[in-house]
Amino acid sequence: MAYAAETLGRFVADSRWEDMPPALRHEAKRSILNAVGCGLGVARDPAVTTALAVMRPFSGAPECTVLGQSAKLDPMAASFVNAIACNLLDYDDTHLNTVIHPTSPIAPALLALAEQRGLPGAAVLHAFLLGGEVACRVGNAVSPGHYARGWHITSTCGALGAAAGAAKLLGLTAEQTAHAIGIATSQAGGTVENLPSAAKNVSVGNAPRHGILSALLAQQGYKAAPRSIEGPLGFARAMGDVPMVEEITGGLGERWEIARNTYKPYPAGIVFHAVIDACLALRAEAPAEAIDSVTVAGDALLLARGDRAVNNERDARVSIHHSAALGFVRASAGVADFEMPAVLDPVLSAFRARVTARLEPALPRGAATVTLRLKDGRELTRTVTDPIGSEANPMSDAALEAKFRDNAAIGGVSARADEAIAGFWALDGAGSVGRLMESCG
Repeated sequence: MAYAAETLGRFVADSRWEDMPPALRHEAKRSILNAVGCGLGVARDPAVTTALAVMRPFSGAPECTVLGQSAKLDPMAASFVNAIACNLLDYDDTHLNTVIHPTSPIAPALLALAEQRGLPGAAVLHAFLLGGEVACRVGNAVSPGHYARGWHITSTCGALGAAAGAAKLLGLTAEQTAHAIGIATSQAGGTVENLPSAAKNVSVGNAPRHGILSALLAQQGYKAAPRSIEGPLGFARAMGDVPMVEEITGGLGERWEIARNTYKPYPAGIVFHAVIDACLALRAEAPAEAIDSVTVAGDALLLARGDRAVNNERDARVSIHHSAALGFVRASAGVADFEMPAVLDPVLSAFRARVTARLEPALPRGAATVTLRLKDGRELTRTVTDPIGSEANPMSDAALEAKFRDNAAIGGVSARADEAIAGFWALDGAGSVGRLMESCG
């Protein structure tokens, strides 16, 4: 029986773009369009500009675009900054079963390598689909124990996906690709404890950088242990429970996990979207001033992530209480609604204090039930199982375009938004990605 990395290496190396279903190709475009838009929206954020300033003195030849910065760095440095930007606001895509954000740790590596080497857009899309599939399948195999132990799964599995995608883009053999993935298991890192801090940015930024390095080392003959993923002291067991290897190897090329990618209408953790949708719907029946208390029920992940005090923007983006307050007080949940002025808003703060979180194990991941107790004694309840943007209730292409334009305006690059959108939809026919990336610079 082949080991997991070997099976993945063969799958990636043997895959042909011509065999990719049209719907999957289109989903790759949607993923990259969405992520780049998220990156543009935070071009002026200190977390991004600081990362650029730190990396610039150590960068090699400036060949790769840094989103929204009118600057270029080498591939590793550019992908580091761009991954931070794409993931910063928790506005990027999500594979709900694992809570991996697939595009932010993978696409920046591929766009940077392709820009440096003049590679075509179809190759980027193909490599992204394969890298995303590797990340999500490994994520399935180690969930839920991996995340529960404190490993930030976007950063860890994202590094393996970036290595696989970079290996495909570089034309590595099946054996080399397996070693690239194995090398990435020794570099993957990032902890959930650090999510409310800038340390989260570092681990997400490292994922594409480590993926590129892993592929380049494998290309030059570096090797990894055969059972780097599932071995007794390998990635999966060191960072979780006994791995479900069938989740990695079963149905490769037939059942696509990356096809289950979802997109966010709100810049908050994916598990809070049902809370926001439910509160927005209930607001039509009960204005904020009529409400005595709010109870939000959800699964263990919702409570673990979101039953928290709100002290800063990061807290707000993963807060049950803030999400509910926005729904009733502001009837909106855009980028500005999760920034410090909103955190400090006394009306929102007072309403957050009226919100209580409750565990409801029967609810599936991503669902929420909101119950209102009104001042007149009545109760109102709304359950949302398929929030806007979920797999069962997806955002349309038009909605993703509108989100891209909004983010481009926030980042100060709205004049080039339409050109960039058209470029991403036509990415599979582009002879190179250089001009498209420069339109996002």
